[in-house]
Amino acid sequence: MAMNWDDLEQWMEGQKMPKGFDVLREPDWVEQFVRKLMTKALPDVANVMPGPSGSPDAKAFETHHFVIVKYTLPPGTERDQLQVLVKADKVKIKGLPEGKTEVIKLPKPVFPKQCRALVRGGVLQVKLKKRPGGELYHIADVRWE
Repeated sequence: MAMNWDDLEQWMEGQKMPKGFDVLREPDWVEQFVRKLMTKALPDVANVMPGPSGSPDAKAFETHHFVIVKYTLPPGTERDQLQVLVKADKVKIKGLPEGKTEVIKLPKPVFPKQCRALVRGGVLQVKLKKRPGGELYHIADVRWE
């Protein structure tokens, strides 16, 4: 049964679930839950399991104020071809050998314009500033007539 996360997400949207089960509609939460279960059950396999991006070469972790992505560049990556594109929830690496592209999901939302990228020893390191935690509210002006 080859089903990708998009199919699962679409199926979950159509399901009528009891109150409190809304978290199961979020594929990222389900993926993290399954990953934690697998890590606890098979600790030897945990080091070999690919990260959220699907690639064992990519690692995304967070500090107090930043999300840091480390990606081991494959041999033959050309300096002039490499591009790093950043969105609030993911990093896309283009210009890899054989026309490949890597997409790495981020554990927390970030400010895309506040990032730094560096290649050191064949490893691409991208440092991204995290958005403030929690749901932020905007206070709307209320006009009375």
